Formats: sequence, C-alpha cells, structure tokens
Amino acid sequence: MNNKLKKIVTIYKKYREPINYLFVGGLTTFVNWVVYALMVNLAGFSITAGNFISWAAAVLFAFVTNKIFVFQSRSWQPRLVFREASAFLGARIVSGLIEIAGVPFLFYLGLNYPLLGIEGFAAKVTVSFVIVILNYLFSKFFIFRKNNKS
Repeated sequence: MNNKLKKIVTIYKKYREPINYLFVGGLTTFVNWVVYALMVNLAGFSITAGNFISWAAAVLFAFVTNKIFVFQSRSWQPRLVFREASAFLGARIVSGLIEIAGVPFLFYLGLNYPLLGIEGFAAKVTVSFVIVILNYLFSKFFIFRKNNKS
C-alpha cells in the first residue's frame, strides 16, 4: 500500500464514525428525495402526504443504517431495539421541530436586527448544519450508547 492510501486508511480508522454518519446521512437524504418523487409524481399523493411518507421512510432507513454501520449497535433484542427506535424517532421529531422553528427565527431575527439575523437560504443551511450535529450527538450519547454494542 502506498503512503497516500495508508494515510487515507489511517484517517478513516480514526474518524470512522463521523465519516460513516455523514455518508449515511447523504444516503438518507437520497432515500427521502426518491421516495418523495415516487409518492408525488408516480403514485399521485399530495405534496404533504408525499413529504410525510418520504420523511418516515428516511427516518426508518437512517435508524437501521445508523444502528448497524455508524454506531455498530449489534443487538437485535426486541426490548433494546424498541428503546433505540423510540429514542431515535423522538430525537428526530425534536430536531425537526427545532428546524421548523429555527429557520424562520433566524430569518425574522435578520429582518428586525440585521446584524444578528441570517437571510432565507442561509438560515436553512445554518439550521441544517446544527441539526446534523444535534442528531449525531443524540445518536452517539443517548440512542446508540456503547453499552448497546455486543
């Protein structure tokens, strides 16, 4: 193995969890968009129904992939899976509510206090960045804790 490849492997091993989390997050976004497009464009669902179904599919996909590939929680005991799934869903609902409130908050803060606020899309990007970090922290420290791994 050449030096550059060794360096990449070393970096990956050191930061495996956050790298995998971001990769799985990208796949989760893809699942969300594809399911949304299928529901709205092919199945004829309303935008609201398609959005809800795609969100639910993405959360289910994210739960399974985070459990297995990111946080390596290997136990499939029903009691543990129920606890993890409930906590995961709860965390995603909380972070979703933060996103729903955070974007307009930053936007309207900018309208009233231009030095403090952030404009529309920048507010969305800022809140999305915070949500990714929050979801990672929820998953790492509360949902898929080390004692869940076997």
